[in-house]
This record gives sequence, structure tokens and C-alpha cells, in this order.
Amino acid sequence: MFNPKTAPDQGAFFLDPFEPIARSLAVEPIVARVTDANEIESAVGALARKPDGSLIIMPDAFNTVHRQLIILLAARHSLPAIYPYRYQAVEGGLLSYGVDTDLMRRAAPYVDRILKGEKPADLPVQAPVKFELVVNLRAARVIGLTVPPAVIARADEVIE
Repeated sequence: MFNPKTAPDQGAFFLDPFEPIARSLAVEPIVARVTDANEIESAVGALARKPDGSLIIMPDAFNTVHRQLIILLAARHSLPAIYPYRYQAVEGGLLSYGVDTDLMRRAAPYVDRILKGEKPADLPVQAPVKFELVVNLRAARVIGLTVPPAVIARADEVIE
């Protein structure tokens, strides 16, 4: 799920590789393009009616702003959902898998260097080096899901 107005590049960056992989695993990828709260409710409700439906929240400013609604609706519909940012799992989402926040902390010195006159093109590219998995077992209980022990063992953080 994403908003094509606030994240127009999601298709090329995330969906193009996701759709063939999903199909190779016999999973039907359903793209939910949403632009307001009503469309979020409709999309989550429609996915919840699918057998074995689940939700992947794309990293999108719109989804971040509406994260509490998305988390609430996913719980209400017992829909497993994975989020891109740790704080979304901490706030009640089932799982998050994404870039460690260290990457964001490393941005501040770059801003400082640019403000002091360095050209952005002259700065080395900073790529993420660590991704973290956060599992919220409280959220799992709410939707009646048992998280496999192997997933719990791999998690960087488990919320009881």
C-alpha cells in the first residue's frame, strides 16, 4: 500500500521486483494505491477479505502520517502487516523490517558539511549497512497469529 502522489517512484523501485517474486511464491500481489483515509479503510478491508491476505506498507510519507489508522485497521481486521520503520512496530504494528536508524543519524553531519559549503556531489554515498527486524508479539496476539520461533530468533527486537 502506498500513495502514488507522495511516492510516485514506488512502482519502479519496489513493485517491479516485488511482483514477479510474489508470483514465483504463488502469492497474488495486489497493489493498493491510496490517497486518503477512506481509501486506506477500503484497501485494508478488501485485503482482509482475501484468504490469507496480508499487507506490506511501503516507505511513504503518506503512510507514515496515517500509520495509526493503518495499524488500527490491520488489527481490527486481523490482517498481518509489515512496516518499513521500527517505530511502526513499537506503536502496535506486527512487524517492521527496515533500515537501522543509524543511517538517519549519519545524515546530520552531511547536512552540516553542506551548510558549511561542501558540494553534495562531492560527499561519499552513504548506503544502509544494517537492517533490523522488530516483532511485536502483543500485536500478533491481537490478530490471533503465532509467530514462528525462527522469526523470533532472527528478530533484533521482540516486543512482548
